[in-house]
Formats: sequence, C-alpha cells, structure tokens
Amino acid sequence: MSDVKDVNVKSHEEEYDDYVYYLKRRIRQLELQVRTLEADKERLERELSRLRMEMSRLRQPPAFAGTLIELLDEDRAIVQNYNGPRFVVRIAPWIERENLRPGSRVALDQRTMAVIELLPSQKDPSVLGFEVIERPTVTYKDIGGLKKQLVELREAVELPLKHPELFEKVGIEPPRGVLLYGPPGCGKTLMAKALAHEVNATFIRVIGSELVRKYIGEGARLVSELFELAREKAPSIVFIDEIDAIGAKRLDETTGGEREVNRTLMQLLAELDGFDPMGEVKIIAATNRPDILDPALLRPGRFDRLIEVPLPDFRGRLEILKVHTRKMNLKKVDLKVIAEMTEGASGADLKAIVTEAGMFAIRSRREYVTQEDFLKGVEKVLGSEEKLAQQMAAHEVMYG
Repeated sequence: MSDVKDVNVKSHEEEYDDYVYYLKRRIRQLELQVRTLEADKERLERELSRLRMEMSRLRQPPAFAGTLIELLDEDRAIVQNYNGPRFVVRIAPWIERENLRPGSRVALDQRTMAVIELLPSQKDPSVLGFEVIERPTVTYKDIGGLKKQLVELREAVELPLKHPELFEKVGIEPPRGVLLYGPPGCGKTLMAKALAHEVNATFIRVIGSELVRKYIGEGARLVSELFELAREKAPSIVFIDEIDAIGAKRLDETTGGEREVNRTLMQLLAELDGFDPMGEVKIIAATNRPDILDPALLRPGRFDRLIEVPLPDFRGRLEILKVHTRKMNLKKVDLKVIAEMTEGASGADLKAIVTEAGMFAIRSRREYVTQEDFLKGVEKVLGSEEKLAQQMAAHEVMYG
C-alpha cells in the first residue's frame, strides 16, 4: 500500500512541475507578443507622424517662383517675382548662403515673400536633349592621319586644362576657342571626342541648326543655357558642329528669320567674350564652309586658332585603314594598294570601304576578308574615277 501511495504522490508532483513549466513558457510567449506589439505601435506612430507631416506640407499654400537680384547681407536679399516689382526680403535660416548667387531661381513665401527654398536652374528641354557624354570612349589611337592637327588642338585645349602653370609662367593666355574646318567626314568630331577623353572632360555636342528657333529670343536663351550646362559639368568641352548654320555673314538686308539667327549669333559672341581662357570650359566648333562665316567669329579673342582638317594623303589613308582593320581577320590584303587607289577619299569613305569589304566576306560565308573584297568595297563606295576627280576638284575650289 505504501508503494502505491508514493507513486501517486510522485505523479502529482510531476503534474505540478509540468504545469509550472507550461505557465513559464506561456509567460515568455506573451512577453514576446507584447514586445512585438510595442514595436508595431512605434512603427505605426512613425508612419502616422510622417503622413501628418506630408499632409501638412500639402496643405501649405503654393510658393512664388522668383529670381534673386542681389544679396544685401547675411539675412536679406533683393528678389523679383517674374517681371513684377522688386522686394527686399528675408532669407530663411536653413538656406545655405554660399549657394545663393545673383540670378538664382528661388521660391518665395506667398505671405512674406521671404526666400524659403533654392530652386534648380531652369533649362530648356532642348538643352537637356543635347548629346552629353560624361567621358567619350574615343582615344587618339582611333584617329589616323591627323598628327599635325592633333598637336595644334592639344596645345590649344589640353595644355590649358592639364598644365595652366605653363601659360602663367610665359605670361600669355591660351586660345579661347578652336575652329576646325575642312571637308565632311575627315575626323573633326572624332578629334574633339578623343580630346575630351584624354582630359577626362564632359563632351557636349550640339548642331548649329538646333540653336535656331522660331520665336524672338529663344535661340539666344538656348545658347546661354548651353554654356550654363557646360559650367555645371566642368571640366567640359562644348562642340558646336556646323556652326555656319548660325555663324554666317550678316547682311544689310535681312528678313525676320535672319534677324533671329543674328540674335543667336550675337549671344554666342557674348558668351565667347565672357569666357575665362584658363577656365575649365573649352569650346570647339566645326564647319565645312569657312568662307561664309562672319568675321566677328574669327577675330582674335574668340576663335583664336583655326585648324584645317583636309582630306587625308596617302600616308593618312593608310593609317586610317590600319585603324579600321586592326580587329579584322585579313588574308593576303595589301592596304597600301587600297590607299593608293582611294585618292580623294575622306576618312568616312575609308571606313565605309572597310565595312563593305567585311560585308562582302560575310556574303560569301567566309570568316576572313580578302583583297578582292576590298576592291569591291572601293568600287561600291567611291564608284568611278570620274567621281573621285570631281570630289578633288570641289575640295580645291572650296579650301584652296
């Protein structure tokens, strides 16, 4: 009987221990749930606070967009709301004073006209749509037959950016701008891109005709915003291709459209005059018709250095062919023969010949290019000898 009683007592003790263990585990679970709920409560309170702040901002009245005319002192400035009257107003304490400059776009409080925010500078969508390359991939190795021209271009643009102390020691200013002129397809744009790559500068390319606009003052404003963009992305190189579209000689009798083009030209001249030759923004222009450019563009102090980019000679054509065929699988190809028979061809023509030769090889289901493919390419791109003779005659008449 005593043994049975001990067993029953022990069973009750085990049940008691199990119940205590269950309660402790349940308490831990409840404590964990409490901590989770408290964390959710804090997260929801933060979200509620954020939404209330967002709602408060949305309920605020809209601010005026204005222009900062002049900084008076640390706390005051003269501003103008569009073309309306000018006001002397306070500057909000949270605005960084070093970023405020005359001409900056600012937000003005509707009630007090105080400066409450610095707005980004306004740019025409056309300016933002220009070709902007942070660093072109073209290098000097991709250019053939233009060693002399590259030396002159590097002296005018690369040296002032990399070694400005040389000009300070000698006591001269570098050229403000460089004009590249010559037949189309001879490497003017390629040279400018390679130069931007070498100096690690942003390359901004714009066609002259893109700066011509229908309404009065629009073209001049585009030119101003173009150079503002160049200053923001400095060091940068502004390349204006086909500058004769806005830089042609001004005539006494002009139509309304020509007067607007002249206004664009005058804004470009003003930007060139305001350039710092030792600054980090350089301008290069290119044209196929230097004979029709306005003398005001070519005078010293604007485009100081004029560099002719002519049709390549035999050695230049050979170098260009080597550049474009360095990755090709050639079999028994004599590039000297191709260079001799392509007199009068431009760099673009030679690139087209190389491409056509490769296409003839692909058409024949071959993995290599032969001399015959190049001969067919020359015939397809350049045609007869009469066509080459006409190209040479046109070049002699235009460029001397």
